[in-house]
Amino acid sequence: MKTLLKIIVAIVIVLLIFMFAVGKDYHFEKSIVINAPADKVYQNISSMKAFNQWNPWMKLDPNMKIDYSGNSGQVGDQYCWDGNDDAGAGCHIITALVPNKKQSAKMLFTRPFESDATSDIVLTPQGNSTKVTWDMDCEFDYPINLMTVFMDGQMDKSYGEGLAALKALSEK
Repeated sequence: MKTLLKIIVAIVIVLLIFMFAVGKDYHFEKSIVINAPADKVYQNISSMKAFNQWNPWMKLDPNMKIDYSGNSGQVGDQYCWDGNDDAGAGCHIITALVPNKKQSAKMLFTRPFESDATSDIVLTPQGNSTKVTWDMDCEFDYPINLMTVFMDGQMDKSYGEGLAALKALSEK
């Protein structure tokens, strides 16, 4: 019994150390080069309706309820979604726009759990092409922060699908 208790205590100590070593802040980013000028790519990121043409999470629920509000293509442009268990629910709001250079947004998640995140899509001209860097930043409370260890793989897949769809759309 003492051995089992020692093992459990050791596991808890290791998890606590790991939890604090991971920290609360999470950052993810992914880039792609699109064979189109920045102004053409910008058309596909400058409004929430345009964003949702390539948003990888829209595929999670074909019956998702979407409500758009605000002025399209301006700060405050937003959509709120309510979907199945995979899609969850929340709102995605444009917080800053720099024509042909950047879109910043805030995401407020209400389901499956409450949280928020910020995201930037940055366009960098490279000759006749545009490098697109899409990132996300958020903070997770302890011990939920431990799930960030497993998030990179899923984020890489989702962001990769989204950027590939943005590339296909922008190169038409």
